[in-house]
Formats: sequence, C-alpha cells, structure tokens
Amino acid sequence: MSLGPLESSSNISSTFLLSGIPGLEHMHIWISIPLCFIYLVSILGNCTILFIIKTEPSLHEPMYLFLSMLAVTDLGLSLCTLPTVLGIFWIGARDIGHDACFAQLFFIHCLSFLESSVLLSMAFDRFVAICRPLHYASILTNTVIGRIGLVSLGRSVALIFPLPFMLKRFSYCGSALLSHSYCLHQEVMKLACADIKANSIYGMFVIVSTVGVDSLLILFSYALILRTVLSIASRAERFKALNTCVSHICAVLLFYTPMIGLSIIHRFGNEAPHLVQVIMGFVYLLAPPLMNPIVYSVKTKQIRDRVAHAFCC
Repeated sequence: MSLGPLESSSNISSTFLLSGIPGLEHMHIWISIPLCFIYLVSILGNCTILFIIKTEPSLHEPMYLFLSMLAVTDLGLSLCTLPTVLGIFWIGARDIGHDACFAQLFFIHCLSFLESSVLLSMAFDRFVAICRPLHYASILTNTVIGRIGLVSLGRSVALIFPLPFMLKRFSYCGSALLSHSYCLHQEVMKLACADIKANSIYGMFVIVSTVGVDSLLILFSYALILRTVLSIASRAERFKALNTCVSHICAVLLFYTPMIGLSIIHRFGNEAPHLVQVIMGFVYLLAPPLMNPIVYSVKTKQIRDRVAHAFCC
C-alpha cells in the first residue's frame, strides 16, 4: 500500500541523531570527564608544538615545518568534533541539522586526508635526509615545503568538496540515527531514501586515491630507507638513522590503523557489534591528535628540551 503525501513527508527527517556510547547513557556525564581531558591535552599539546617550532629558530627546518603542519591538522580535527561529542556527553544534545552535519563531515574528511598527505610528506623528508643527505637542504627548501603543503591542501579540498552536495540531494527517512558522536560520509549516505551507488563508488575512489596511494608510497619510502640504512657499515650510525624515523612511524600507525579499520567496518562489517564501531570511531579521531604531540615530545630531543625548559622556568 502506497503512502499518502502527508504520511510520506512525515517520514522524511530534517535532522540526524548522533549517538554516544550505547547502553551507557546513564554514565555519559562521567565519561565526559576523560573525554574533556583528552581534548584538553590534544589542544594544548598541538598548540605547544606549534609555539615551540615558531619561537625556536633552530627548529625552522623541513622536518619541524612538516611537524607543524601535522599539529595544525590534528588541532583542526579536535576542534571539528569537540562541539558535538561534548554536547552529547554533557547535555544530551543529539540532534544535528543536515547542513551542520554536512559541514562537519566535510572538515573531518578534508583534514583526515590532509593528515595522510602530511604523513607522506614527512616520509619523503626522512627519505631525503637518510638517502640523499648532501642534497637535503637544496631539495627541501622553504618554497618546496610551502608548495607541498598547498598541493596537499588542494588535493584534500578538491576530493572532499563534492561530498556535501552529493549528500544534500538526498532525502533522509526513518530514525536518521548515526552510530557516532559526529558525522561521516560513509555513515550518512546509508540513511538516504535513494540509490547511493554513486556516493559509495566515489567514496571508495577517494579512499583509494588518498589513503591507499599515500600508504603505499610511505611503505615504498621506508623500503628505500631500510635499504640505505642496511648499507651503512657502522651499527651505531644505522641505529641513529633509524631512530630519526621512530616518531614518524608511530604517527603513521596511529593514523592509518584506526582509519582503515573504521572504513572496513562501515563498508563490509555490517555484523560487527555497534560498540566496536563506536570505539573505533573515537580511536580514529581522538588518538592521533592526542598521541602525536606526546610521541614527538618524547622522541625528539630538541622539542623535549624546549618543553622541559618552558615548564621548568
């Protein structure tokens, strides 16, 4: 039996419903305490990295300029999700309008793919530093670094820009319930009352052309780095060369592991428990901004010394 006009329109949703942690709604106010702490540490940590790099002339080198790009990206990711996440856990504000949701997912995906580009740029930096040390300063000039940053930003914006418009043309019916405390394209499109094949194909193309290509190029860079390091006669020099890559390797694992896992769950893991999706979603967006400043502060002597000096004085 077909629905009448009034009945059909009543099923069309004008907002989406965001989710906290299922089954623990009564504890949301307590869960908000560690979440607030994570956001605070993430924001202060990345701001500290940016301040130290800006004010310390000896850190105005390619490696640290790329690190500052990573800190800006992580800062943006934290600020993108903070209003909706804390809104749910503090006051139970679950409703989000379509336009606000589309804007949020644009910035989340754009910054995520920008971070992938920055990590690839940092891998290239390590490759040049270890495999072409005599040409390091002439290859990675400030102009080249600026162009790399602009190309990375342009690629991310160009690929993500169509997504809000592709979603806006749909009507959304039913409960319009999202699995996370923020909006993601691969989740929002499933709520559409229409054929989403074009969105699914384009979304897969974006993932493959950014995260897929970047991760393969990072692996290739480290294969070349490892070949060069193994050719070094001195064991101490080999260890020193590899030690300069540890922070970057940690950042790569922190970013790609939860991102790829979440993408697989959304596209192929329909039988996965809802709680697993929620936890993976939090790890995907909260772990890199939280851990990257800590990893680089611990593993990078120049930054560690500046942080210690700032807090001791």
